[in-house]
Amino acid sequence: MSQNQNIVQKIWGLCHILRGDGISYHQYVSELTYLLFLKIAEENGSEALLPKGYHWKNLAKASDDGLLNFYQEMLTYLGHHAGTEAVRAIFAFPTTVFSHDENLRAVIDGITKIDWNDRADDSFGQIYEGLLQKSADVRSGAGQYFTPRALVESIVQIIQPHLGDLIQDPATGSGGFLVAADRFIRSNNTQKSYSQKPPRYQGAEIEKNTRRICLMNTLLHGLNADIVFGDALTDDASSFEPADIILANPPFGAKSGSKRTLRNDIAYPSANKQLAFLQHIYLNLKVGGRAAVVLPDNVLFEDGVGKQIRQDLMAMCDLHTILRLPTGIFTSAGVKTNVMFFTKISDETTNATKAVWFYDMRAQMPNYGKTRTLMADDFANFIKAYGDDPLGKAKRKDEGEAGRFRMFTREEIAKRNDNLDISWLREEEIEDNLNEPDDIAAAILSHLRNALEEIEAVADELAETEEVEA
Repeated sequence: MSQNQNIVQKIWGLCHILRGDGISYHQYVSELTYLLFLKIAEENGSEALLPKGYHWKNLAKASDDGLLNFYQEMLTYLGHHAGTEAVRAIFAFPTTVFSHDENLRAVIDGITKIDWNDRADDSFGQIYEGLLQKSADVRSGAGQYFTPRALVESIVQIIQPHLGDLIQDPATGSGGFLVAADRFIRSNNTQKSYSQKPPRYQGAEIEKNTRRICLMNTLLHGLNADIVFGDALTDDASSFEPADIILANPPFGAKSGSKRTLRNDIAYPSANKQLAFLQHIYLNLKVGGRAAVVLPDNVLFEDGVGKQIRQDLMAMCDLHTILRLPTGIFTSAGVKTNVMFFTKISDETTNATKAVWFYDMRAQMPNYGKTRTLMADDFANFIKAYGDDPLGKAKRKDEGEAGRFRMFTREEIAKRNDNLDISWLREEEIEDNLNEPDDIAAAILSHLRNALEEIEAVADELAETEEVEA
C-alpha cells in the first residue's frame, strides 16, 4: 500500500464512527471537505487564508462541552470571512451532519493522529481524490456524480487537452473530468510551460454539497477553475465562454422536474435533460473545439425533438465517433451509455458530419460491476482503433460485421431515420460471471429499462402523429 493510500484508508476508516447516526458515505465525504481543508491548510502552510482563531488547532483544542456549537459557528464564520472567494465558497451555506459532540471529537482526534508526513509530495489532491473513489466504490449516493476513473482518463487521453485551452464541464460533479484533463496537460508539459500558459476551467454544479466537493478537489489539484453554483441549462451559465474542449457526463434520469426556463439559445426545448445538455454542449463549443460527452441510449434513438437535435448536431459538428459503453459501469442500475465524440465545424447549419464511426464495447462483453470492475486496459483496443488524432481524422479500418469498429456514412444514417442506435453484434452481454446480488439486479433492470425505452419511443411517435392529424 502506498503512502497516500495508507492515509486514505485511515481517514476512510473514521466513517464507521458516524454510521450509527445514519450518515451516508456521500455525506461523510462532504463533511470531510470542511475538516480536511482546515487540517491541510495547517500542513501546507496556507492558514493565512483563514481568520485567526478559526484554524485547525482551534478546533482540535476546543472544549468537549459545546464542541459541536463551536464547530458550526466556525464553519459559518469561514463562509463569510475566509481570505479568498474559492475558500469562502467551500464554506458557504455550511451544514454539518454531526449531531453529537462525541462523534465530532472522535473524527477530529482520528485526523489529528494521522502521520501527515507519511505521504508523497504534492499529494493532498490525490488523497482527496482517493476518498471520492472510496465513496463511489460503495455504490452510495456519491456514485450519482462519479464517473469511473478509467473511463474519464481514457476520454482525456483521446481528446488530448493542451496548454491554454478553456475546458468546461457543464455538469461538473466532483470535478473528475477537469482534474484528469489538468493532470494530462501537466504530464505532457514542463512546470514552466504550464505556468506561462495555464489552461482554464469552467463548470457548473447544481447540487450544493457536490459543488463544495468539486471546489475542494480542484483547489487541492491547483486548477484555475470557476465552478458556478447553478444549472448550466439556464442563465446561471451566462458567464461561460466558448470552449476549446467540453467533457461531460450529464445527469441520468427521467424527465427534469425543474420549472426554470431554459436558455433562449437552446433551440429545441425538451424536458429530457440529456437532450438539453447535448444542445448546450455543441452550442457552447468554439468553432474547431472538440467534445466528448457520455449519454444514455435514448439520446441516440428518440424521435421528435431527439431526432431534430441529432440532425442539428450533425449539421454543425463533425460527429465522428460513438463508443457504445458496456453495462454496469454506473451505479444507476442497468443504464446503457455511449460516448459521443464531435468537433464543432460551424456556428451555422452545414453538412459537417460526413460519416460516423461506431465502436461496440458492449456486445459480447462482460457485464461490469462489483465482481468485474472497469479498468484502463479495457479501453486499449478502442484507443488504438480511434487513432492519435483527437479530431478523429486518423486513418481507420472498418472491421465489418464480425468486428467492433464500423463506419456508417451520413447518407446511410439518414436512411435509418437519423437513428444513431446502431448495433451489429447481436449477442447479449456476457452475464455468466454475475455473482453479486447488486450485479444480477442491474442486469435484470438493464433489460427492463431497454424495453421501457422502446415502448416510450413508440408512444411518443404515436402521440406526435395524433397531434399532426388533429
